[in-house]
Amino acid sequence: MYRRAYVLLIGVASLMGLLAILVTVSVDQKVVDPEGFLGPSWLRLPLLVFGALLLDMLPRTLWLSKMHPKKMWPIVVERWHSHWNRERLTLVVMGLVCFYITYVSYRNLKSALPTVLGVDYKFDRPLHLLDQAIFLGHEPAVVLHNVLGTGITAHFLSLIYLWFLPMVPLVLTAWLIWSKNLSYGYWFATSQCLAWSLGTASYYLLPTLGPGFEYPWLYKNLDNTGASNLMEALSYGRVRVYWSGLDGAVQSVAGFASLHCAITLLVALMAQYTIRVRWVHWLLWINFGITIVATLYFGWHYIADDVAGIAIAVISFYVGGLASGQKFDRHGLASHPTTTTSQIPIDRD
Repeated sequence: MYRRAYVLLIGVASLMGLLAILVTVSVDQKVVDPEGFLGPSWLRLPLLVFGALLLDMLPRTLWLSKMHPKKMWPIVVERWHSHWNRERLTLVVMGLVCFYITYVSYRNLKSALPTVLGVDYKFDRPLHLLDQAIFLGHEPAVVLHNVLGTGITAHFLSLIYLWFLPMVPLVLTAWLIWSKNLSYGYWFATSQCLAWSLGTASYYLLPTLGPGFEYPWLYKNLDNTGASNLMEALSYGRVRVYWSGLDGAVQSVAGFASLHCAITLLVALMAQYTIRVRWVHWLLWINFGITIVATLYFGWHYIADDVAGIAIAVISFYVGGLASGQKFDRHGLASHPTTTTSQIPIDRD
């Protein structure tokens, strides 16, 4: 039923995993899991699946039972039989495992950039000059600092920018668990894996550090925020990995393309096409817009990085949609699923 989605999901994750192994071995490194706070991989994957199950079951059970212990178990049993069938479990397991492999591979391939390509990246200056040309000779970041200020605004933009880190696994898990039509879950998981993979390829095709790392004096007047602390930590991490050869560490500095823009746009598009609650649409589109501003404001990215991130999101969104059985209409501005499950009919409205 979801054969194309299966093939694409497994294919992307397998290719990313293979590339991560080949590249790290070729530069005399080893594949590491930078998010290893839950223990080794063989333990973390079952924990992720169990966490998804718990996220669905526990709040629902507590709410519907009104905290009466005798009412809880029947609610759990009913939910298990009505929602957690084989098709749902397959979606959740495949989505989480393939994304996990893709993301860990992305982090390792990103970490190997300076070792594979060297540290003298040649594309920061051209992209910086392009930014100045677009802003008629001015620095985009300085213009934003003058217009928006460097105090309270910096803290607000930092909050939105850092929200990206927990948002990525949360929204993926939400689509896998609660999508009424399972094809939407496959759509999102496939698009996510494609976006992270294309983003990894862009790092190698056009390697840059980003303006905040290459031209740090442009950002010295900003208040100290979580975003600026993160940038400083990543800078030190890059030094430790490349020059000190710290075992088990990763470096995470790469500018082109902006995956913050790619993923936040992808989430907004998925909500627009698969969720009917308008305030959710507005919330996620505003989040995407503010993220673009934050990338330029703090110097994470050049304008070209954001444009490339938008392109990655659109490509991943449509390819993932086609693979999961979506039919686009109204010149691509709307869609409807052409696949169904044993229990959920196709929505023909």
